[in-house]
Amino acid sequence: MADHDVIIVGGGPTGLMLAGELALADVDVAIVERRASQELAGSRAGGLHSRTIEVLDQRGIADRFLAEGQKAQTVGFAGVQFDFSGCPTRHPYTLGLRQKHIERILAGWVDEFKVPIYRGLQVTGFAQDDAGVDVELNDGRSLRAQYLVGCDGGRSLVRKAAGIAFPGSNPTVSNLIAEAEFAETPPEWGIRRDAVGTHALGRVDYEIRDGKIVYADHGPVSVLVTEQQVGQTAEPTLSDLRTALIAVYGTDYGIHSPTSISRFTDAARQAASYRNGRVLIAGDAAHVHPPDGGQGLQTGVQDAVNLGWKLAQVVKGMSPESLLDTYHAERHPIGARVLRNTMASIVLRRDDKQTKALRDTIAELLGMDEPRSRFAAMMSGLDIHYDLGGGHPLLGRRIPDLDLVTENGPRRVYSLLQAARPVLLNFSEPGAFDITSRSDRIKLVDARYAGPWELPALGPVTAPAAVLVRPDGYVAWVGDPTSPGLTDALATWFGPQPRA
Repeated sequence: MADHDVIIVGGGPTGLMLAGELALADVDVAIVERRASQELAGSRAGGLHSRTIEVLDQRGIADRFLAEGQKAQTVGFAGVQFDFSGCPTRHPYTLGLRQKHIERILAGWVDEFKVPIYRGLQVTGFAQDDAGVDVELNDGRSLRAQYLVGCDGGRSLVRKAAGIAFPGSNPTVSNLIAEAEFAETPPEWGIRRDAVGTHALGRVDYEIRDGKIVYADHGPVSVLVTEQQVGQTAEPTLSDLRTALIAVYGTDYGIHSPTSISRFTDAARQAASYRNGRVLIAGDAAHVHPPDGGQGLQTGVQDAVNLGWKLAQVVKGMSPESLLDTYHAERHPIGARVLRNTMASIVLRRDDKQTKALRDTIAELLGMDEPRSRFAAMMSGLDIHYDLGGGHPLLGRRIPDLDLVTENGPRRVYSLLQAARPVLLNFSEPGAFDITSRSDRIKLVDARYAGPWELPALGPVTAPAAVLVRPDGYVAWVGDPTSPGLTDALATWFGPQPRA
């Protein structure tokens, strides 16, 4: 008998989001987290992009984040900022919000499901068989689950123990990031670039006014500084931070009382497979890359939303185990593109004359409507497209959050996804579809919508007669009551038709 259906290793944003997704589907899920509490020292990720906010909106919790974050209607690539307020989404902005707050809010949501969290513990190893996975903990205990998911970061023990290769590029640049007190106030805040790399100083507390960051006049300082040498593996110290600051700024500003110091590089690696039998990986365990553009947290959360409903259906016996193969098939190309974009962005930040010229050229291109629209959709995650075959442009893309008219009154599309169940939206004659035999799995909604259908970067598309929307908000089928393929799509994604 398993202790849990699924054990997640790692209680960061990816692990928490996955736990919430599984709990919504009534799956017995637990988290093993090495930290004794949800407290997170340091800055790490600094916000949420449009598609991630949409994903949270699909679960009815976006307002919790919006209430604490600060909106900026800009997105950036390689240090070039551009406006995307006209992007067709309810959330055409970046939300400034520190990772420690993102985690706290997600943890509060997960706690509402009473998901157990084994805190202050680490996984030391595991063994899988045909029926499940035995997970060893560092206190001598053992847990058993049907499936194990590693959301345990770039040095993932789960990935290593599963024998999953992690190919990629070695670091060429090393950076320190910290939060500490300064005895002296720098003459200016913000970003500095030089031949060594990119550096930045700013108060931890700030406001966004008219799209610009306005720092507080007191309080701790966030520090980003590029080190002179690459390859150090020891935990960074205050002395390392002082040395790096002096090399770049000529002074350490009397830095003291750090609350966090960490090191990151421009290494880019991606797991060869996101699954080995009953063991899966997500988030930084599956892909690491430079933090430029703030893509890491977004990609991890969206990994979790892609995997969650699929894993739930397999655990509950609704779908065959082969459904889990679509997790790698869909998310691995997305992760590869993020690696490509962040590596390109890092190169374009270099300060030599040739790179400056190239960056200026990119800035000119991003001043044009079509390139700006495409890059905005890419950096915000709104252009993600899963290859589900040819046909209507909606197929494999996110469903827009339309204002519908239904028999139960006005409804937003995303409000229909809050239970993480698939939805068949019928815009043709009411009653044109009969899915009575699947009514326990799929929600059928007869609806009307008179406005335009518009997709980010692609623009207007033909209004469909009906769409089948997966729990993650992506369209699995487009057609009308006479179109072929719906029966196959239902079976592919949501299991064979239940026997009478």
